[in-house]
Amino acid sequence: MKTREPESERPVVLIVDDDAAIRCALQELMRSVDIDAVCFACTRELLAAEPQDRPGCLVLDVRMPGLSGLDLQRHLASSGSTKPIVFLTAHGDIPMSVQAMKAGAVDFLTKPFRDQALLDAIAIGIERDIAQRVSARIAKQHTERLTTLTSRERQVLRQLAHGQLNKQIAFNLGISDVTVKLHRSNVMRKMRATNIGDLVRAWEAIPTSVREAEAA
Repeated sequence: MKTREPESERPVVLIVDDDAAIRCALQELMRSVDIDAVCFACTRELLAAEPQDRPGCLVLDVRMPGLSGLDLQRHLASSGSTKPIVFLTAHGDIPMSVQAMKAGAVDFLTKPFRDQALLDAIAIGIERDIAQRVSARIAKQHTERLTTLTSRERQVLRQLAHGQLNKQIAFNLGISDVTVKLHRSNVMRKMRATNIGDLVRAWEAIPTSVREAEAA
């Protein structure tokens, strides 16, 4: 017997289309493959709704009154959201689809579309979002561990991550080899790394903006 996954990890598809019949049909399609779906009549309804902290993707009609699907894509990108998007349109054209795909859309489907084509695109979107959520959790974890390091330990970490040897780090920081080894041991422990490879991966998982701030 299949165990139902926890609600917080169960994928949800957010559907935004101003056509009620299409919303209903898409929701029924999702239900037929046991995927949760929440429908909205316009982008503003979606933005005003309680955020869904679950893996999933967006299915957006391109042309809608008010904010269009492309407008929403730009808005989400500017706010830091990476939720994958599948676009639907009855009036698509090549420049519009190119714009959407360049901005990271999973697919751009023209109505009428095959149900399987949409389900395939949604599956890709959900898998992409799951991977992004895992990466975000790992980045948060390593960033939190970084805050436990002293200023000197952060300097040592940065140089270790860039391939510097103990003697090079000692010279660069004007400290002894013994002191570098002490800091290195503390860094490994606090970052929960068992070897330099782990430490480098932890450093690279930290958001670029945080790493750049450390170098400033």
